[in-house]
Amino acid sequence: MQSIFYVEITDTYGEDANYSWVKRFKVHASSALGAIRKVSMETGLNFRKEWDSGDLTRYDSTRCAVCAFLSGYEDQAEHYLGVKSL
Repeated sequence: MQSIFYVEITDTYGEDANYSWVKRFKVHASSALGAIRKVSMETGLNFRKEWDSGDLTRYDSTRCAVCAFLSGYEDQAEHYLGVKSL
């Protein structure tokens, strides 16, 4: 069964998310790992899991100062502009 995930990718400054730019994705996948793999294929970036708080998971890029936040897709995410569906 497919679930819908919301993924934000942004730059980092030090180890903190900076948000000087952001890319947003609505991803249909069977698991969180499947969602991050789809985003990796779309962006050309590889990610490794840094932490998981239950509702939000952070992944850091293995090659550059970029991180991704993955969560369940909520209807309030619809108001963001430029959410790409994968």
